[in-house]
Amino acid sequence: MTFTSGPVRVRVPATSANLGPGFDALGLALGLHDDVAAEVTAGGVRVAVTGEGAGELPDGDRHLVVTAMRAAFDVLGAQPAGLALECVNRIPQARGLGSSSAAIVAGVLLARALVVDGAAGLDDAAALRLASELEGHPDNVAPCLLGGFTVAWTEPAGARAVSLPVAAAVRPTVFVPGERGLTSVARAALPATVPHGDAALTAGRAALLVHALTADPALLLPATVDRLHQDYRAAGMPATAALVAALRAAGVAAVVSGAGPTVLALSQVPAGFDAGTDWRRWELPIDVSGARVARGRLGHAERDPVAAGRKS
Repeated sequence: MTFTSGPVRVRVPATSANLGPGFDALGLALGLHDDVAAEVTAGGVRVAVTGEGAGELPDGDRHLVVTAMRAAFDVLGAQPAGLALECVNRIPQARGLGSSSAAIVAGVLLARALVVDGAAGLDDAAALRLASELEGHPDNVAPCLLGGFTVAWTEPAGARAVSLPVAAAVRPTVFVPGERGLTSVARAALPATVPHGDAALTAGRAALLVHALTADPALLLPATVDRLHQDYRAAGMPATAALVAALRAAGVAAVVSGAGPTVLALSQVPAGFDAGTDWRRWELPIDVSGARVARGRLGHAERDPVAAGRKS
């Protein structure tokens, strides 16, 4: 294997997983992005971070983008002597918006792009499988890679996913709190079993949600009913549960974004709705393209740590 000369860059979107009843399966790519550039060097690992997580994230080989790059290089049969990375992060860390999946997808795609004919040794299907293995489940990495609304599942050979078009009337809004959450803590709150009736209801609503998101957004409120995970996690993030309940009482199809604590609204939020000062409210478009790779360093626009067009 040989490495390409010069830097490559990737733009990766934020994602929201589960979307209520689609636990570990459904995901949505959002128009909020991290930009990462990488280049092979003669030795050592250097990581520069601006924006979200600056001064907090681990450096060197412990940085998640680098970890993912190393895993992809192993698949490709080549490890460079050194790496230099520049990360401009806009996706909030540990808020349920797929920051770790974005880092993993960025690393896998950057490594592939830095190897000559890397796509031959790691095609898109293999990239999804590897990213899912690194993340532990495919519900966030699938929309990050593919864009749009995705349905993901895992077979013995690994993760697979399809991307579906979203109805034009779907306009997501996220409510992002100052506090952070951990996926491991949220998963620990889930019981080993659930009542059969709850499982059956949630399966039906997940199927309805596919129809609502792609063809009939008027059904989003009933389609986002969930009994598999959100109620069990409510005690660990009461402010999130209260905001979801308040939005749904106002007729808004609101759910916990991923493992939380961010709240995702899939239908229009009334103009006068007040979530309070503890929440940042962003109206985000759906990212239909997914992760995008290009040659060259980050430009002035990519280095801007503020998300263009984001409303608060």
